Amino acid sequence: MPETLTSLWRRTVSRAPRALAVAESSGARRYSREELEAAAGLWLSGVACVPDLRGRRIVMAEPNGLEWLRVFLGIVSAGAVAAPVDPAEPPDAREAIARSIGASWIWEGGRLRLIRKRRPSPRRDLCLLKVTSGSTGVPKAYAFTHAQMIADGRQVCATMGIRESDLNLAVVPFGHSYGLGNLVVPLLVQGTAAVCGQAPFPQAIASDCRTWRPTVLPAVPILLRALVGAEFPEVSLKSLRLVISAGSPLPAAVAQAFSSRFGRKIHGFYGSSETGGISYDRSGEATQSGRSVGTALKGVCIVPLRGRRFSVASPAVMGRGRHSPRDYGTLSPSGELVLLGRSDRSVKIGAKRLDPAEVELALRALESVRDAVVFPYPRGGEGLAAAVLSDGSAAAIRRALAGRIAAWKLPDRIMVLREFPVTARGKPDIRKIESSL
Repeated sequence: MPETLTSLWRRTVSRAPRALAVAESSGARRYSREELEAAAGLWLSGVACVPDLRGRRIVMAEPNGLEWLRVFLGIVSAGAVAAPVDPAEPPDAREAIARSIGASWIWEGGRLRLIRKRRPSPRRDLCLLKVTSGSTGVPKAYAFTHAQMIADGRQVCATMGIRESDLNLAVVPFGHSYGLGNLVVPLLVQGTAAVCGQAPFPQAIASDCRTWRPTVLPAVPILLRALVGAEFPEVSLKSLRLVISAGSPLPAAVAQAFSSRFGRKIHGFYGSSETGGISYDRSGEATQSGRSVGTALKGVCIVPLRGRRFSVASPAVMGRGRHSPRDYGTLSPSGELVLLGRSDRSVKIGAKRLDPAEVELALRALESVRDAVVFPYPRGGEGLAAAVLSDGSAAAIRRALAGRIAAWKLPDRIMVLREFPVTARGKPDIRKIESSL
């Protein structure tokens, strides 16, 4: 019989049934491995009256926590396909997503709600749909098998040195590709426990670290930047032996400031929904210098293609095991992956093409700029706008930028912000930024 998330999880439970599986940082609730398995069994018992769920897609809208893992395990144990979505989505939006991805049911409010009777998937090895908004805002669903999810979790753990004895501090969402590969699958396949953080805010993170002494923190750049600037004792984070950054580019200045303050290097991590983990900065030096996103994970092969594109091959990649991300990138002589922007972000200004990532890099190189995002302005037009985190003025930033790039590449609008609004995935929310222009 091929390995499944369920079979590996039951092996994990039998090895140490009373070991911690997951806890709320408040300490109000916690599950041992055997308690989490029993809770998933109760979920299955509660939906026993529902016709056969095997092969059917079920949208689940739960926040990070014990309930998320209980429901996910129940769905997978039933042979169904879990499709986690952002619980902040209103009910009408969840239903629209469910219909667009071919789901039969939605789990919300403690019950299954029928959306539409559909035939089960003929692929009985599927276990998960990663649901993303896509670059156009239209939901997309990428289907993954048990084998692919297991491979991603194992490749992540083997490359990053994440062990069964580690404790993850879970502040990134369980249901996103990052959380699945770094939090959920490591728990199921090798028993790496997770404590669900109070909130993704610096003081809460510091408090959780003092109380629970986690050893691994998968984080996003905006949280790491906030930790650097927050006021709390540096020793609060001393239990962390591994700090990971993924989801969007981390400015080198933030990595340097974090290392200087907390004595821990940040390790950059790069992946995509379609592939799982791709590359990782093992030493933390590439992240601190900003030169690359590290080298390929164990089990992953990165192949350069024409036109600054590359393909990724591994047992974790959806479909046939090979995919070309939308990012441009090259491999350095030492095998490090250097990202050069996205192939779907190109903007035509006059008769010339420009990748906004080039302008972002120039802005981040300015001493007064902590971070920057650049996007077409007006939407669909032939110009650019930039949102920057800085204490300087827009006029001063424009003057400094003019000394680094050609005049035709200068943004038409520069907006100075204290913080970026972010999506649930921890990335700058371009739509909210656009609406404030």
